[in-house]
Amino acid sequence: MPRWQTGSRNRISIIGGCRRLKTIDAAQVTATVARLCQEANFHLPGDVGRCFENALAAEKSPTGRDVLNQLRENARIAAAEEVPICQDTGFAVVFLELGQDVHVTGGDLYAAVNQGVRQGYQEGFLRKSIAHPLTRVNTGDNTPAVIHTTIVPGEALKITVAPKGGGSENMSAVAMLKPAQGMAGIKKFVVETVERAGPNPCPPVVVGVGIGGTFEMAAYLAKKALLRETGAPSPDPAAAALERELLPEINCLGIGPAGLGGSTTALAVHVELYGAHIASLPVAVNLNCHAARHVSAVL
Repeated sequence: MPRWQTGSRNRISIIGGCRRLKTIDAAQVTATVARLCQEANFHLPGDVGRCFENALAAEKSPTGRDVLNQLRENARIAAAEEVPICQDTGFAVVFLELGQDVHVTGGDLYAAVNQGVRQGYQEGFLRKSIAHPLTRVNTGDNTPAVIHTTIVPGEALKITVAPKGGGSENMSAVAMLKPAQGMAGIKKFVVETVERAGPNPCPPVVVGVGIGGTFEMAAYLAKKALLRETGAPSPDPAAAALERELLPEINCLGIGPAGLGGSTTALAVHVELYGAHIASLPVAVNLNCHAARHVSAVL
């Protein structure tokens, strides 16, 4: 066995049978998060753009098509001029996939993420939207971020930044259904949540649905579902079938682009599943506006 095994930038050593972890400096995490905060706010993901094109081809309402064209043009200008897609530059939601063979040095990981948010929003002239929940005094730097961490095998740290607008977040909901309500109850809750939301989440929306787990797990799953490539089906056959059933039902609501009517209320429905207690059927719906912003980097 060789004395040294070398990765892309950082080394993992094996000396006398003792494995040293790959090291990532906290400053590198901060710089990456700062960059991703700006990229996510300036550049609409390509998968969302493709969904716009598909929606334009299918949209029956002239007003709906006009709105979709305006949204597409808005995204083009934002990318070209590197200005925010939307004035609501979002709550910084950060997903970390931390390899179990990674050691972060030079500082606290979460502090590094928050410093990246602080720098990214300041340097990118992005709106600071985070306030104390009771006094409503703005923190002034868009921190704290919401950070979700998953420990995974490997020697890498994947960082995903998903700025989440307040208008769509406010329309989200969690229900603790009875198992007897089954599939019919799930579909009813999801469709009614979108219907109650109406124009408020800036449709066309992406609908994240989390089913199973506990109260908080269902909400996490619904948020995580929004990270999937927009319109890509779940690898779980049962979840994919539910996605196919829900999308046309939601689009039949007629809310349409910007809530002005039409056949494109949702661009996609993404369902994530988790094991459920025999006495419970938690269901969460997390709506994302048409600016379904998310971008990732791997260190």
